[in-house]
Amino acid sequence: MTDTLIELDGLQLADLLRAGIYRLFERTDHINKINVFPVPDGDTGTNMSLTLSAVLASLDRSPEPHSGSMLIRAADAALDGARGNSGAILAQFLLGFSDGAGHLARISIGEFVLALHKGASYAKDALSQPREGTLLTVLREFADAAEAQVSRSPDFRSLFEQSRTRVKDALEATKNQLEELRSADVVDAGALGFAEVLEGMRQFLETGELRKVVAPVYAGDEIMAGFASPSPDQDYRYCTECLITAKADSEIDLRPLRETLASVSASLVVGGSKRKAKIHCHIDDPEIVFRIAGGFGEVSGQKADDMHMQQSAAHLRRTQRVAVVVDSGADIPEEFVERLGIHMVPVRIHFATHSYLDKVSMTPGEFYRELVTNPAHPKTSQPPPGDFRRMFEFLASHYDAVVSINLTSRHSGTWDAATKAAQRVANQGKPVSALDCRNASVGQGLIAIAAAEVAAQGADAPSVVAAAKTAVENAQTFALLGNIAFAVRGGRVPAIVGKMARLLGLNVILRTRPDGRISAGGGLFGSAKLCVRFARFVVRRFCINPSHEQVRILVGHGDRLENGRRLADELLAKYPSGSVEFCTVTDMGPAIGVHGGPGTMVVALQRVPIQAQQ
Repeated sequence: MTDTLIELDGLQLADLLRAGIYRLFERTDHINKINVFPVPDGDTGTNMSLTLSAVLASLDRSPEPHSGSMLIRAADAALDGARGNSGAILAQFLLGFSDGAGHLARISIGEFVLALHKGASYAKDALSQPREGTLLTVLREFADAAEAQVSRSPDFRSLFEQSRTRVKDALEATKNQLEELRSADVVDAGALGFAEVLEGMRQFLETGELRKVVAPVYAGDEIMAGFASPSPDQDYRYCTECLITAKADSEIDLRPLRETLASVSASLVVGGSKRKAKIHCHIDDPEIVFRIAGGFGEVSGQKADDMHMQQSAAHLRRTQRVAVVVDSGADIPEEFVERLGIHMVPVRIHFATHSYLDKVSMTPGEFYRELVTNPAHPKTSQPPPGDFRRMFEFLASHYDAVVSINLTSRHSGTWDAATKAAQRVANQGKPVSALDCRNASVGQGLIAIAAAEVAAQGADAPSVVAAAKTAVENAQTFALLGNIAFAVRGGRVPAIVGKMARLLGLNVILRTRPDGRISAGGGLFGSAKLCVRFARFVVRRFCINPSHEQVRILVGHGDRLENGRRLADELLAKYPSGSVEFCTVTDMGPAIGVHGGPGTMVVALQRVPIQAQQ
């Protein structure tokens, strides 16, 4: 690009942003691998890329020749799509930049520098505890460097070129500004991400060529940076985010919102405006954040990533080639989740206007208590494709492949959402498979366990997929509803059927079918010895040949642990001695519990050849 460029219109500025975003996409994997601050969870590159992917989508929607209008659109998209600590800071920087230049049809070098300073100031003000040696430092240093070059730089090309050295020095200095970075001998990942964006812009101004990279790239084999000095943030489990939109005739007051959240969380970023605000923080109980946010406006986009699992994926599973993911419809005992490193994407639970993240902001026990007391019958909804995409992209940066085991497609759109995300991420360099488990609850859990065991042995993706498919063919689930009235309330059972069942004292049993349907499969009259009779019902319908196969059993309970244990004992007693590989009891979530309420019991069984255990 040889022409002197002293002003930028909206189209030119959009191309400049695209060039920076494409450069970030190319470097996403490396940025993830050096991410050790504020927690070493290896997702900064993914989060920044997802944030700027939202900006890219807004740029590509339609041309906007007015610089200010284009910037306002980009900043709003960044706020909506902001992910992670660095993504939230970056979105706030763009918001400040657009506030500084939103009125300009064309932006000059001097106006560009003023907007940079405003963006850097906004980013710093969004943090409850701003730290030097982070993205904030490089944002400020770029603004200062650009200001120092205004009188000496005739155009934008020379402005970026002359500011390059100061940005590189500021980035390198982050190694010694935070103990976590010094111990790992790396620069700050968020700061590097922004420096890469600037480098992409500089190269575009120099050559005029846009090297289009449509999505983050996850094709590197780089080892995750080590860490020797744990941050206090590592004590928190969930990286939590949500968006607040002001209610009609009201505004969001960011200061008290930030002060309230600062008292209960860490790594807090509260950005946005009086109309819309984005929250990012680290906390053990995400529901606290969502409840506080609800006092300031309408809450949407709730997200909570398990940082303990992310750190495990980033640092402790270097010998494992394939990551296994489930949606939270799978009920899996915690011991298996921890031992096998199974990752979870939460389903949404909606009680009237209030939404929860299954097993994250609402535990199974809390779900059943709310189910009984809330007059509004809950609805569940699959995670949006973006939730799966975020999980898949993070894992693709640390594993060779990803396999997602999803709730039966006959009763949920979860598999479809996972498939769409898998296809998109698979185009970025790593294979991602989404499987329909044709099962639910603990049945889905058994299939995920089978896949994760093979993955933990270092198997490749085809082997993990094959193990999952074999488990699908050999697993079945039975559920004894606690109270058919909940199925009537939810519209799954006609009122007349519910009335007849109550009159006859019939306890309805559901079962999964080979094609993934869940339908009525029998019933038990009366309330006497239900655990004994349900166990007998199951064993008669799920036969094994103890000479060459064993059975795995998971028992789920709807907030009735003792009943679950009693049922497990009955099942153990009814199968031949030594034929049960394991029989484990776990909490049951809403996938089936929403239809049966408290007291519902669910059993999943899987045949396993004995030779497979040797």
